Amino acid sequence: MQTRCPWCESDPLYIRYHDQEWGVPCFDDRVLFEFLVLEGAQAGLSWLTILKRREAYRELFDGFDPERVARYSEEKIQALLADSKIIRNRLKIRSAVHNARAFLDVQASHGSFHRFIWDFVDGRPIQNAWVSLEDIPASTPLSEKISRALRHRGFSFVGPTIIYAHMQATGMVNDHLVGCFRYEAIRALGS
Repeated sequence: MQTRCPWCESDPLYIRYHDQEWGVPCFDDRVLFEFLVLEGAQAGLSWLTILKRREAYRELFDGFDPERVARYSEEKIQALLADSKIIRNRLKIRSAVHNARAFLDVQASHGSFHRFIWDFVDGRPIQNAWVSLEDIPASTPLSEKISRALRHRGFSFVGPTIIYAHMQATGMVNDHLVGCFRYEAIRALGS
């Protein structure tokens, strides 16, 4: 039996996410945009709630293509608000469309979003060594700095806690517990 971070509980979807995605360094702009949208949608909810709706988000948000999302009309936004397969929060959905526009601006000025975001960690994941869940912070001075930079560029729903979750999900930080079987594998990806 493999030891995992206890937050993934026993749900097969959570376990698969933990074992295959969480903490893996990501340099794919579309996936980075996906996690920005999903992390924003998660605010105030459990991550499992969002994971269960992830495929619906992918379908309804055009595969998280920021160029398409940036062009969403009011009619498309209303259709999203009416679709029970996703979180129907007006602010979160409008934020996703607004953030797609800001995302494209960052791509235009930096060549890619991943260059911009990964520059905050000098292109290499931060390797933490947490022993228990209680050790892991909800936000850090770095996530606060990134949050400010993103807000300055016009993003919304990018508070320090959301950004720290984004950093964890996309491998900017290795927050697997040292006793987790994924810790060393993720650590090796960042070296």
